[in-house]
Amino acid sequence: MDKNSSFIEINDLSFVYTDNIGSAERISHPALRGVTLSIDKGEYVAVLGHNGSGKSTLAKVLSMILIPTSGEVYIDGKCVSAEDISDEDIYEVRKKVGMVFQNPDNQLVATVVEEDVAFGPENLGVPREEMIERVKHALRVVGMTEYARHAPHKLSGGQKQRVAIAGIIAMMPQCIIFDESTAMLDPLGRRDVIEIMEKLNREEGITIINITHYMDEAARADRVIVINDGSVVFDDVPREVFSKVGDLHMLGLEAPQGAELVSALREAGVPIAGNPLSEAECVDAIYKAICGE
Repeated sequence: MDKNSSFIEINDLSFVYTDNIGSAERISHPALRGVTLSIDKGEYVAVLGHNGSGKSTLAKVLSMILIPTSGEVYIDGKCVSAEDISDEDIYEVRKKVGMVFQNPDNQLVATVVEEDVAFGPENLGVPREEMIERVKHALRVVGMTEYARHAPHKLSGGQKQRVAIAGIIAMMPQCIIFDESTAMLDPLGRRDVIEIMEKLNREEGITIINITHYMDEAARADRVIVINDGSVVFDDVPREVFSKVGDLHMLGLEAPQGAELVSALREAGVPIAGNPLSEAECVDAIYKAICGE
């Protein structure tokens, strides 16, 4: 897949939620303010921001759950922000962009795992033989083949999320948005879902957008976008974004633990070189600083 080709283009995007509290009075809540972004095909992007920053609103705009108040959004070259966008346009975008939500129970619709995974491609009109192969492939990718005939409601939280992901994979989108999809999982379940994201990105070339509160997850992405009060504050590789520990704190965010420790040691006068990010890099940098290397 050509990573030099943009899949998503966002120009001066804004979105405002409006509450009607009376016959004439309305209250507006801006969620996105002049966002401009470009995401390439095959890219693995993490999106960070505190609660209410606008990151989930961005995800809903990209998956056509919400239509922008103003600005332009292009998905695979198609403008999807016009007021007169048709149901067919929305249908085409949703074939290309899949979304995995925080609570897997909100995406499970059938009483048998393989039937649940088949729900999406069946509604896309995929021929039966092809649909069967897609379901088998999707379950294999997420490691749930042996649970094909199980009841989804009897699975663990992590297993349910893997089934939800399989349901999106079976629709064969070019991009999958994970909207805090690991928030309700234990550490083992989180690890499994992150490994699936990385496998989909590296082995199948799917564009991954991971909206998360976990800094260690974001550090594994190719690129980190930080949103605050509806605007993009940082957009860079993880090493550069997480070197700005003080700025992140002002936004109500933290850096990964290693970067936090390095920042604290620097403030205490320890001369640590570079911008170490992984645990191994931080250990090595601290060791060299202590030993005077």
